[in-house]
Amino acid sequence: MSDGTRVAWVDTAKGLCIIMVVMVHSVLGLELAAGQQGWMHHVVSFARPFRMPDFFLISGLFLGLVIDRPWRRYIDRKVVHFAYFYVLWLTIQFAFKAPGMAMEGGWRAPLEAYALAFVQPFGTLWFIYILPLFFLFTRLVRTLPAWLVFVWAAVMEILPVHTGSVIFDEFASRYVYFFVGYAFAAHVFSFAERVRARPGLFLAGLAVWAPLNAALVFTPAPDALVPWLQADLGNSGATGGLSELPVVSLGLGLAGSLVVVGVAALLSGRAAMRWLVWLGAHSIVVYLAFFLPMAVTRVVLLKTGLIPDIGLASAVVTAAAVAGPVVLYGLVRWTGRGRFLFERPGWARIERPGPVPDRARVAAS
Repeated sequence: MSDGTRVAWVDTAKGLCIIMVVMVHSVLGLELAAGQQGWMHHVVSFARPFRMPDFFLISGLFLGLVIDRPWRRYIDRKVVHFAYFYVLWLTIQFAFKAPGMAMEGGWRAPLEAYALAFVQPFGTLWFIYILPLFFLFTRLVRTLPAWLVFVWAAVMEILPVHTGSVIFDEFASRYVYFFVGYAFAAHVFSFAERVRARPGLFLAGLAVWAPLNAALVFTPAPDALVPWLQADLGNSGATGGLSELPVVSLGLGLAGSLVVVGVAALLSGRAAMRWLVWLGAHSIVVYLAFFLPMAVTRVVLLKTGLIPDIGLASAVVTAAAVAGPVVLYGLVRWTGRGRFLFERPGWARIERPGPVPDRARVAAS
């Protein structure tokens, strides 16, 4: 289903992904501050194997339409675009966090942290930082056989890479999903069409996948295999389960990504889900700005004790973190002020935009 410029199920999948991304930060942040876990922690853990893999897979789907553009336009759309938003929202986040950091370690601490953020992505913004690197790398390897790049990327994901560098570690563990979205986009779209044609078969598969995913997530890995776990067992939602073992994590990441694609394909045609389509089409708005309503809601709930159940409080924080940026975006559109927060201004472009064919316009979003 397409409205002429966008593919509805793709936006629906983006909407599901951005909710899951906001959820993990909202839930784990509240639990860390409260010193206890709630029922939402299990939801976060269940979604962990496929939450970011699907986000990256969806991000690569339309790259094939624009990858052969002239370098200047490609760099403008796929690198400068994200660099602008990264620097802008990095600065905004530090404007809020710097006073607290300065109180703990002096003003040198936030200044050093800000400078470091240009080589070691800061907080929730790492996705915006690494995506242009994926676009650039894929452009450079596009002439190589797809199977060769896929095998290499899969091996990188399978290896337990923990260097301490966010860029290197996340590149190793996430690029394979982005490349699958790019190189096998036709198969992903075909899968979505088959799901819509035979929803009963997909739902039957879903009934098998869900308990299997849960079993692998919540079954502890044998002690002998713990050193091979892919995930950091700190405050990340990782369970130390079988799902985090090499090869298993790759399989669950790909399978879960297809599940999200299938669910999105079924939901996108329903009028009641139009809000989710809109949310996915504006996912970058939520991704950039959710940190502030999330933090404010968390502090209010913890200070007031208004919702004593941590699970329910986590759900409220997640909802506020998703809704807050939408309200801000609405105010920006209504007043006409602050458009630079979500729309790249002309001075931040290295090529003046011109007419773009419909199919390419989808990929540029």
